[in-house]
Amino acid sequence: MSYTKEICKAKLEVHGKTYELPVYEGTEGEQAIDIRNLRAQTGLITYDPGFANTGSCISNITFIDGEKGILRHRGYDIVDLAENCTFLDVSYLLVHGFLPNRDERANFSELMNQHSMLHEDMRRFYNLFPDHAHPMAMLSAMVVSLSTFYPELETNPNEAIDITVTRLLSKLRTIAAFTYKKMRGEPIVYPRPDFSYCENFLNMMFQTPVNKYVPDPVITRALNQLLVLHADHEQNCSSAVVKSVGSSEANLYASISAGVSALWGARHGGANQQVIEMLEMIHNEGKHDIQAVIERAKDKNDSFRLMGFGHRVYKTYDPRARVAKEICRQVLDHLGKKDELLGIAQELEEAALADPYFQQRNLYPNVDFYTGLTYRAIGIPTNMFTVMFAIGRLPGWIAQWLEMRSGSEYKIYRPRQIYNGPTQRDVISNWDRS
Repeated sequence: MSYTKEICKAKLEVHGKTYELPVYEGTEGEQAIDIRNLRAQTGLITYDPGFANTGSCISNITFIDGEKGILRHRGYDIVDLAENCTFLDVSYLLVHGFLPNRDERANFSELMNQHSMLHEDMRRFYNLFPDHAHPMAMLSAMVVSLSTFYPELETNPNEAIDITVTRLLSKLRTIAAFTYKKMRGEPIVYPRPDFSYCENFLNMMFQTPVNKYVPDPVITRALNQLLVLHADHEQNCSSAVVKSVGSSEANLYASISAGVSALWGARHGGANQQVIEMLEMIHNEGKHDIQAVIERAKDKNDSFRLMGFGHRVYKTYDPRARVAKEICRQVLDHLGKKDELLGIAQELEEAALADPYFQQRNLYPNVDFYTGLTYRAIGIPTNMFTVMFAIGRLPGWIAQWLEMRSGSEYKIYRPRQIYNGPTQRDVISNWDRS
C-alpha cells in the first residue's frame, strides 16, 4: 500500500460537468483510476461485467502481466520458484511475505507434521457421502466442518491465525487423500512424520495393505512443482470468492470452503479435467487428423471447443504452461511411459500455434493443458485433478484472505448493478387477475 502513489488526475465529463478522479500507479507501473467517490460525486456507477477492468484491492502478493507472460509471487518469478523451491517454501512466502531460512523452514515443517492428522470423528463423515459423490463436494464440506472442530478462530482470531493457517495447509492434503481412499473403497493411510509434505500426500494416496508405497524422488519433485505453479494467481474467480465471503467476517474455513466450490467450475479449476476428456475423445474416436480437430474448434456452429487454450489474463504463452510441459515430459520419460494423449496434445499445440485464427485471438496453451497429463501419469484419477488444483491454490487463498482482513481499506464486498426490470407497478387482487 505504501508504494502506491497518485500520479495525476483523470477528467470525466458527463451531463455537462467535469469531475477529476485520482490516478494511482503501483510498483510495476500498473495504473488505475480511483472511482471510490464516483457515485457520491456524480450519482453514477461503472458497468463492468465479470469485473475484467475493475481493481478490487491493492495487493503485494502476486503480479501478473498478461501481455508479457509474467507471473511473480512477492517479486519472485514463477519459473524460478518452481525450479528452486518446494511447495512449502512458496506457501511460507505467500503467507508470510518472504522465503523461509533453514530454521524457519524446519519449524514450519514441524508444525505441518503436528497438524497433519484429522480428528477421528471427522472420519465418520466420509461414510455418509454416497459412493458417487464428487471429490470436490467432499473437499468443500470437510473444510467447512473444520470450523466446528477448531472454533478458537472465532473466539480469538488474532492469536489463533498462525496455527489455523498451518492446520489448514496440512489438513487439506490429508482430507484430499482420505477422499481418494473413500472413492476407492480402501482403508485410509495416516500421515507419517518421516515424510515431506508431498511424500506424505503420495503415500496416503497410494499405499495399501498389500502395496508398500515408496515415494519416488522424481515424482515428489514433479508434484512439488505442479503445486507451486498453482499456488496463487492474483484476483481470480476462486480467490475473489474467498475474499468476498471473508469480507463478511466469515471465518477462514468457511471462506476457503467457498473457494473450493468456485474452483470446481469447468471455467476455472475444472479445465484440466476437461483437457484430458477432450484428448480421450479425440483418441477414442480415432480422429487423428489434427487439422480436422482444429477446424472444428474454429467453427462457431460446432459445439466442440479446444480446451486448455486461451486465458482471461494471458495474451501470450502462459509462463506456467512451459514449466508444466517440461514436467510432463520428465515424468513420462522417468516412468518409461508413452502416453498417446501426450502425442495428441503436442500435435494440437503445434497446429494451433501455427494457425492465424489462434494467433489473432491470442489463444495459447494455458497451465491446464499439460498438468492433467502429468497427474494421469502419476496415477491420480481425472476426477481428482481439481482437488490437486485446490491443494496448490490454498496458500494463495489464505494469503489473499489475510491481506484483505488486515488491510486499512477492508470493506464488505458489495458490487452495484444496473437494474433492467419492470418499473413500479401495483399488485392486483388475485380475484381480478386474468
